[in-house]
Amino acid sequence: MLVKTYGSAVMGVHAVTIVLEVDVNNQGNPGSIIVGLPDNAVKESMQRVESAIKSNGYKMPRTRVVVNMAPADIRKSGTAFDLPMAIGLLGATEQLQNSDAFKDYIIMGELSLDGEVRPIKGALPMAIQARKEGYKGLIVPKQNAREAAIVNNVEVYGVQHINEVVDLLEGVNTIPATVVDTRDEFYHSQYHFDVDFTDVKGQENIKRALEIAAAGGHNAILIGPPGAGKTMLAKRLPTILPPLTLQEALETTKIHSVAGKLPENATLISKRPFRSPHHTVSDAALVGGGGNPQPGEISLAHNGVLFLDELPEFKRSALEVMRQPMEERRVTISRAKVALDFPASFMLVASMNPCPCGYYNHPEKECSCPPGAVQKYLNKISGPLLDRIDLHVEVTPVPFSELSAASTAENSAQIRERVMKARDIQSERYKENEGIYCNAQINTTLLHQHCTLNNISANLLKIAMEKLNLSARAYDRILKVSRTIADLAGSADIRPEHVAEAIQYRSLDREGWAG
Repeated sequence: MLVKTYGSAVMGVHAVTIVLEVDVNNQGNPGSIIVGLPDNAVKESMQRVESAIKSNGYKMPRTRVVVNMAPADIRKSGTAFDLPMAIGLLGATEQLQNSDAFKDYIIMGELSLDGEVRPIKGALPMAIQARKEGYKGLIVPKQNAREAAIVNNVEVYGVQHINEVVDLLEGVNTIPATVVDTRDEFYHSQYHFDVDFTDVKGQENIKRALEIAAAGGHNAILIGPPGAGKTMLAKRLPTILPPLTLQEALETTKIHSVAGKLPENATLISKRPFRSPHHTVSDAALVGGGGNPQPGEISLAHNGVLFLDELPEFKRSALEVMRQPMEERRVTISRAKVALDFPASFMLVASMNPCPCGYYNHPEKECSCPPGAVQKYLNKISGPLLDRIDLHVEVTPVPFSELSAASTAENSAQIRERVMKARDIQSERYKENEGIYCNAQINTTLLHQHCTLNNISANLLKIAMEKLNLSARAYDRILKVSRTIADLAGSADIRPEHVAEAIQYRSLDREGWAG
């Protein structure tokens, strides 16, 4: 007898419906065969399915079993097809009578040998595709039910055992559908952070620089000696960024779902992600890839912050492959038979010591590096990568008098309010330009249109370029940052003080900075 069940395969951050055709007949040699481009994990599923069926009092057929996974030209990977395959076998051997119910559900889950249903990756894009194609419901492991239930207009049933699936399809025991009040949970947890800028003593100039970076979506690099607070400050950047919109949260959650990074019983990601990979990260782990392409750290940081601590210690090849995704805000992973796009719109924040010993330009400690070591250390970071970083911020150690002071610093909520006002100005300014939402994203045409300088400001920038020997690439960056500073001040025009503040954030472009 031939029976069809329906599953789903994840391709990039989207899902494709897979039809599992299970045929049990007496023709040919007894045995099981799975066709339709299965990988090793899928081929091994018949052993898990057989054990789960026998463990729960059902019979495994001793005739020929053929499982076809269509479309047959898409590679099937992972263990999530165990459950639909087992249900198809029970239907094909008439141990499950109501096989007509199969057509109403997408069924996915990994089986243990005793029939327990284990969690899977990508439940959210599967639910989106199920709703799009008009399925009545989705049957997934209980740990993934809340994640899938984010999608409305499709019933999601979380199951823990194969017997629960059989009872549900037979109508013997109805499992309540999982219901999530997405908007309530999303807005309730948006502003709860474990860290806050009020914890930071001193460093007012660094806080100001990070406020500018957040307001304009600018990439930034923090340069300073060990213990100056670079990592601590960077970790607090998401607390002053504008809150995620529902659409952004859905995009971000899909990526984390596909990568298997969502915790059990999670729903929408409500806070902007902060990813901080170790400097030993491989190229594929950073930008994505693998035999079955998975999103990398830059995609997991989508709509959030990618923090690269000790930037010169990263492999040069890993840093160079980030250049194109930083411009295009997506990364394309190409293979012989498929090319997948992963979103990668993130703010890059990096930190580094100014030299190998860490104390170059330190106000109190003397640098012990030999001549030329500082420049050699900085040369580990390529010019094209630095070209994509708008703010170079020098971080100095906080003196004891400020550390021990009892005064309370400005909190993240107050800074975020100013950032959101500046972002609103930019949204209104670029509303006619698709895909541009902040000053960091503007092209040369928009730069000349919205970043015009009066004579005094232009003359100030000219003098700075000549006196400080700023490189040509600093020019556009200074204009963009000046525009953001003006937006924070609520000014329609870029004034001389805005340009002057922007100039000081180009430390690494100054000729002779490294000695």
